[in-house]
Amino acid sequence: MTQLKYFKPTSPGQRGRVVLVTEVGKIKKEPEKSLIVRIKKSPGRSGGKVTVRHKGGGARKFYRRVDFKREKFGVKARIEGLEYDPNRNVSLALLNYLDGEKRYILAPEGLKIGDLLEAGPKAPIRIGNALPLSKVSSGIFVHNLEITPGAGGKLVRSAGVAAQVLGKDESGKFVQVRLPSGEVKLFLATCLSTIGQLGNAGYRHTKFGKAGRIRHLGIRPTVRGVAQNPKSHPHGGGEGRSGIGMPNPKTPWGKLAFGVRTRRRSKTNKFLVLRRRK
Repeated sequence: MTQLKYFKPTSPGQRGRVVLVTEVGKIKKEPEKSLIVRIKKSPGRSGGKVTVRHKGGGARKFYRRVDFKREKFGVKARIEGLEYDPNRNVSLALLNYLDGEKRYILAPEGLKIGDLLEAGPKAPIRIGNALPLSKVSSGIFVHNLEITPGAGGKLVRSAGVAAQVLGKDESGKFVQVRLPSGEVKLFLATCLSTIGQLGNAGYRHTKFGKAGRIRHLGIRPTVRGVAQNPKSHPHGGGEGRSGIGMPNPKTPWGKLAFGVRTRRRSKTNKFLVLRRRK
């Protein structure tokens, strides 16, 4: 269960600050040492030169190896703890399998410490269990959805999101799934998915409150295009405060900033049932 905590404006950094309060860390605060990897940081740099803007600095952190594949079929696991992950906006659940192995998974809403989870075609439809789409009933919400069977979950992995299984097609080879964008797409019935909606649903309502918290995340400042020189940005130049001077916003390299479709139609249109909302 998550809730939002609002702060009184006792200082400029506290004014407007909103954080997410969860049960994470009350049982297990330190990450599992066998499942963490040190990240060598060189964000947005190649040979010391900036290749990606607005990246740099940030707090030192470890990467947690998350089990997106859930290929350990037929072996039950107990939830040992819920942990914070600095690399994503979703909390992690530490699974302790009956054979002694430990793995991290994305923690769905409603998952509790001590619950037993299972993966495979014979697993019951219960929050946190992983099943093929062919075994999931219509109307059930899922996350960590595979695109290619056996490749691991690629879609629906952000805080508070869930996809809805709508049912099988006439051939029985594909399953219709409504994604969080509203798009309805066909997936192979053998693709794995995890039951439930992901936790930390209130994350989108959080507010950092001060610039320092954003710098701790490794995000450097962004300068508005209209505040730059005309040589540096298409929006730049002009006398005093002025608009962008063009009908459509542009990137620093002169491309349209939004409204351009980048999907390769020939590869994905055959699996589309309903296009996403505009």
